[in-house]
Amino acid sequence: MAGTRGLLLGCIADDFTGATDLANNLVRAGMRVVQTIGLPADGQAPDADGHAPEADALVVALKSRTIAASDAVAQSLAACRWLRAQGAEQIYFKVCSTFDSTPAGNIGPVLAALMDELQCRFSIATPAFPDNGRTVFKGHLFVGDVLLSDSGMRHHPLTPMTDANLLRVLQAQLDPAGGRQVGLIDHRSVATSAAAVGERIAALQEQGVAMAIADAVSNDDLMRLGAAAKGMAVVCAGSGLAIGLPANWGIRPSAAAAVLPAAAGRRAIVSGSCSSATQAQVAAFIAAAGSAWALDPLSEDAEDAEDATTSAIAAWAQQQWQARPDQPLLVYSTADTAAVAQVQASLGVAAAGARVERALAAAARALVAQGAGQLIVAGGETSGACVQALQIDRLRIGAQIDPGVPWCHAALPLRPDSGLHLALKSGNFGGSDFFSRAFALLP
Repeated sequence: MAGTRGLLLGCIADDFTGATDLANNLVRAGMRVVQTIGLPADGQAPDADGHAPEADALVVALKSRTIAASDAVAQSLAACRWLRAQGAEQIYFKVCSTFDSTPAGNIGPVLAALMDELQCRFSIATPAFPDNGRTVFKGHLFVGDVLLSDSGMRHHPLTPMTDANLLRVLQAQLDPAGGRQVGLIDHRSVATSAAAVGERIAALQEQGVAMAIADAVSNDDLMRLGAAAKGMAVVCAGSGLAIGLPANWGIRPSAAAAVLPAAAGRRAIVSGSCSSATQAQVAAFIAAAGSAWALDPLSEDAEDAEDATTSAIAAWAQQQWQARPDQPLLVYSTADTAAVAQVQASLGVAAAGARVERALAAAARALVAQGAGQLIVAGGETSGACVQALQIDRLRIGAQIDPGVPWCHAALPLRPDSGLHLALKSGNFGGSDFFSRAFALLP
């Protein structure tokens, strides 16, 4: 199904922005990549134009990061079995670069289940992505210059990360009855060579260790880890490790892997992330006199109210674009920590999140119906909701906007002639001018 090479790498991502983040790095490293939104209903893997893909890697985007651990395991195993049936030689379990999880999972339970499925005796885990300021040293995760536990992630509304020691985080998620121990591949081995990493892995296995957090503070470290992971049945990582894997199959970077159709249509942004990075991006857009519509989750207390808001957004977009067809429009629920806490206190965490996702997904569909052909979505949960509302089932991955965020292209029922160019941005990614730069980069 993948040209003369066949499918090489099968990837399972625990959210939608993470999936495109991973696919982006694989494309930059020369792999041809197709991303599916969940498992294809027909069991097949056509590309974004409906033809059998020439793909070196398939990325299955799940929405499993914050669901019950048992459900995350079931969905991930189904994806693994499907990818193996397509011919995947290695499985890549993609998690967030901030190792987003809770004491119950879902990283540990899913990784353990994948290892059992593939009869894998040892696997590595590293969320390191130095290009985005995520580094691991002595098993501790840094976000920029601060420990994860001192970063904005300590206030995440769903998965607050208050411990930067990834060995403790991962070990706490594993079933004690399973007997799996977590060890460390420290920087002394990683900085030396892939062979030194292999020697460290062998030593850990002799000690009964089955999983290891791997240090990485540079792209060179990731290249050495990638080489050491050759032949490993399953690896667990953020998107950074992806730069070190394609060379294991003799693949080198090529611009041809990132070619997308020409862009058409109007420009829009939907933002649900409340991360510090996205708050800065929304503020910069508004400060530059951008046209924006702020959603109020507390006002959307019934289905008829949600429908009325969606209709009002559609009318607003039509009016704005009639006056200035080239301007981008922003619909957002992005807010600071205090505002989010107020909404959650009133509605409950789950209900607040669900209400915002429904409203933003409906807004995305309304904007596309009004002519948007270039759409940026900020936030992992928001991206999942919008992609599902737009009935997108697969994406072709294009060139990078910022580290971890590529432009993608999807066939779309609402735009059957030209499709939709889509950027799914993790909340923590991108500079304050991300929105304007992204549109400027799209040909």
